[in-house]
Amino acid sequence: MTYDLGKQNKDLLIKELIGTVNALLHKFQGEDDEEKQWLIQNSPNPAIAELMRDMTVSMLHVLSAIGKLEPVNGITISKQFGFSKGNVSKITRRLADKKIINFEYIPDNKKEVLFRTTSLGREINRLHEALHQKIDFGVHRFLQRYNEDELRFLVNAFHETLHASWIHTETNEETLELSQRELLTNEEPGMAMVSEEMNEVIEMLNKLNSRNLKKAKAILNDVFFSVYED
Repeated sequence: MTYDLGKQNKDLLIKELIGTVNALLHKFQGEDDEEKQWLIQNSPNPAIAELMRDMTVSMLHVLSAIGKLEPVNGITISKQFGFSKGNVSKITRRLADKKIINFEYIPDNKKEVLFRTTSLGREINRLHEALHQKIDFGVHRFLQRYNEDELRFLVNAFHETLHASWIHTETNEETLELSQRELLTNEEPGMAMVSEEMNEVIEMLNKLNSRNLKKAKAILNDVFFSVYED
């Protein structure tokens, strides 16, 4: 009877946590508009502010990639930053039309195009970097309220999620060991594709006991859904 009650409680917590993660995705999507408003309001001149109204998140990220690696071609951007070649091509054309980047052709090789930021593009990158610094500072200050054990729990949970597969479940133990080794050695984890489908969270959550599920739910709600003042 105790076992059945524990399983029911765990299933209820899993269901609630999946709902919380789903709401979290919607929150992140909504924050794109908030970030764009910050960029518009803090633009150094009216021309930048006007461009910001028509910039997408993908455009800002491709522009940032060009600024970090210039001169750089589309294949390098695609490989290092995870953008598809088609998206890079489409976005760079839009950026060039707005005079944010320039195309540069290699002599005797008209097929390869290199991208460079214009002075306008560099201004936008500085503004975008300032936004990320503000966000990073806010997140760091907010997470200071948690003790070391709570932060370690979050780090472990996110690393396991990053490496887990709910399609090929037989590889989960393997990827869990990899994640734990990376945490112990402080190595930079490799980039991994994370599925957006919420039912994939279930397998990982099933590994947690009721106490840790409650802790995960409380931390997620507190970190991402609490209203606090700057």
